Amino acid sequence: MSALGEKRRVVITGFGVITPLGLSAKTTWEQALAGKSGISTTTCFDTKDCPVQISAEVKDFDVTRKTGPFFPDLRTEVSQASSAKDAKRVGRFVHLALAAGLDAYEDSGLDSFRGQLDPQRLGVNIGVGIGGLPEIEAVHNDFLEKGYRRITPFFIPLVIPNMASGQLSILLNLKGPNLCNVTACTSSAHSIGESFRQIQRGEADVMFAGGAEAVIGKLAIGGFAAMKALSTRNQEPQKASRPFDIHRDGFVMGEGAVVLVLEALEIAQKRKAKIYAECKGYGISGDAYHMTSPSGDGGRQAMNLALQDAHLVAEDIGYINAHGTSTPLGDLAETTAIKTAFGEHAKKLAVSSTKSMTGHLLGGAGGIESVFTVLALHNQIAPPTINLDNQDPECALDYCANKAREINMTYALKNNFGFGGTNGSLIFKRI
Repeated sequence: MSALGEKRRVVITGFGVITPLGLSAKTTWEQALAGKSGISTTTCFDTKDCPVQISAEVKDFDVTRKTGPFFPDLRTEVSQASSAKDAKRVGRFVHLALAAGLDAYEDSGLDSFRGQLDPQRLGVNIGVGIGGLPEIEAVHNDFLEKGYRRITPFFIPLVIPNMASGQLSILLNLKGPNLCNVTACTSSAHSIGESFRQIQRGEADVMFAGGAEAVIGKLAIGGFAAMKALSTRNQEPQKASRPFDIHRDGFVMGEGAVVLVLEALEIAQKRKAKIYAECKGYGISGDAYHMTSPSGDGGRQAMNLALQDAHLVAEDIGYINAHGTSTPLGDLAETTAIKTAFGEHAKKLAVSSTKSMTGHLLGGAGGIESVFTVLALHNQIAPPTINLDNQDPECALDYCANKAREINMTYALKNNFGFGGTNGSLIFKRI
């Protein structure tokens, strides 16, 4: 808090992005604006007997790639996200998070200012929806075949969701808040929102916030397929994710990690940091309705609360990056929520679902989609919803079908909704 008790202003000063569209924010953004899909036939396991054979995998990723050197003021060097030896001790979702975290740190320019920052004022909150499910599967197979003695002593660190935050805090010497929101597909939106709150309240000066997920494997694909939640458009993977289209048949599972650097405005200004956008509003709610089907009313409440928190009215919002999973019930519920929350202004809003290109990153969805929302503001252009060839008449909003669009906007909103009826909305401001 300031001396007068006012909330601190919070800005975004860095990104680290590892997605099915690319291994950097620049590449991912360029691919999204071009309407490219990161979805293809799954390669990380044998899908011969699996009803769903497509996913959005991160390709050509190496957690031991060189970065840095960092920490000149601390006389320490971080030369890579992980060594080959250490990489075996944590799951793939942690690998992705570490690489994204280092990229965000480098992008922020914080390194040259580290000597003036107290490590106890630097924190991390990487949201994860599921964690190391493929690692659980692999260790369990070893156990069934060879018994207790073949269980690796690193089994627990391999799989627990908060290890992404924990390992990044060690790597970057972040001794402040060390958290991990686990709220299904809203995890990283909540992580960003809660980090925003902590800086506002003066509990931290800088937070590394975002999300990570890497569960493309037999159990996760099989489980979601059993729920009839996934698209089975196996012969046309790049056309499978089609939010708001009348022929949508489910989401496509993706993987990746995204870390944003959130920072108190006064610190960013003091060090003359580049600023992508300002965090302005955050709203959360619960549906109290059904474990997997959204009610729509909870989404409306989250958006309204975010508007109230930002001291804005509906007409101030120029763009919404929708949760837009490509499921029949979910897309309809979100459309209804937007119409209810924004009234007549809903007809004037540009809305898009970037899951049409990245697939659904589950716990990491809010992270990458927040980056898309911020870059849309920063560049004054909204990414498209691809594969929207026959719009569902019940989803009657302007979804930026198939082509990016230039928009004059000052504020944009991001939605995420998760199983268990958990909702989160974030509002960002161009600055």
